[in-house]
Amino acid sequence: MNHRSRTLLASAGIVLIFFLVQVGTLALVEPFQQEGHQVVEDTSDPTISIAYLVAILAMTGLMLLAFKYGGESILRLAIIFSGAYIAFYVFEVLAPESLSVAVGGGPVNLLAVGGAAVVGLALYIHPEWYVIDAAGILMGIGAAGLFGVNFGILPALVLLTVLAVYDAISVYGTEHMLTLASGAMDLKIPVVFVVPITLSYSFLDDGGPDHVESHNEDGESEPLDRERLEALGPEGVAELDDAAFDRLESGVLDDLGDDLEAAVRERLPERDALFIGLGDAVIPTVLVASAAFFAESGSDISLGVASAPLPAVTSMVGILAGLIVLLWMVLKGRAHAGLPLLNGGAIAGYLAGALWSGLTLAQALGLESVL
Repeated sequence: MNHRSRTLLASAGIVLIFFLVQVGTLALVEPFQQEGHQVVEDTSDPTISIAYLVAILAMTGLMLLAFKYGGESILRLAIIFSGAYIAFYVFEVLAPESLSVAVGGGPVNLLAVGGAAVVGLALYIHPEWYVIDAAGILMGIGAAGLFGVNFGILPALVLLTVLAVYDAISVYGTEHMLTLASGAMDLKIPVVFVVPITLSYSFLDDGGPDHVESHNEDGESEPLDRERLEALGPEGVAELDDAAFDRLESGVLDDLGDDLEAAVRERLPERDALFIGLGDAVIPTVLVASAAFFAESGSDISLGVASAPLPAVTSMVGILAGLIVLLWMVLKGRAHAGLPLLNGGAIAGYLAGALWSGLTLAQALGLESVL
């Protein structure tokens, strides 16, 4: 199997991971509500999205400060603990109630506690790619499900719209999301999904994809920007040493002519794995969960281990369609903001399914309670 075929297979693996997160979330939406995890009193209030957006921005700022001022160890422990804590919610729903014991006046499920502890220890001791992915799927299911039962349709739409705009600004404008992604790779924490392209790949030995770096930071040589590459031409590019391509500016390939782009791509090292953010799977799936819980649109459609109304299913389809376009763009050689495509696909798919199932536009947008 050649590198292109392996890359396509890895891309299919990412699509499968997203699908597992979506279906797993749908399976746990009702149990989460029954377990009392719906803590928001007015789930139709769009202002609850603002509170969560502020929390997300604050967390992003704290992570950037940790990378800048040497707080990586504390940050890594905090995220590992968060992963185990969210996994506990998932295991608590799946584990039999007969395994619960009374602790401090309330029941505690021993299997759920044990499962969460295994997740935390595995992430701390051996954060290989399959451990990261397994923990990420559990975290994605838990987080999207918890958000979904607390966010009505309108708050979910507001959340996805604002985060799509923020993601675009943070990747193409300020570029701080690229800095965040690079730092997260070094910590080996479950904030990304990692799908190997080569059998010998090890996430433990990998510093992450080169293209998440937005600038040349070594200060030793000038970056490979469009002007320099055009001055060199295809023949000059062929004579560059390999280290020069570590300083290739993000997005420069999109601005080159066909011959020069082909010459640069021929010198680039073949990637060993594909990476995509955990948030790219979680955030759009919030709308899927919200639609499954709050949309009143007739009979459900069976998805095997879960069932959901038409708007939730078409939202899933929209996310996966956006994901395929995103992967196609990323494989061209640069980092891209995922949420504009993924959230856009989720919203478009949801609205199509809602209107198709007979809801009015006001009902589909969750505006009936505020009009």
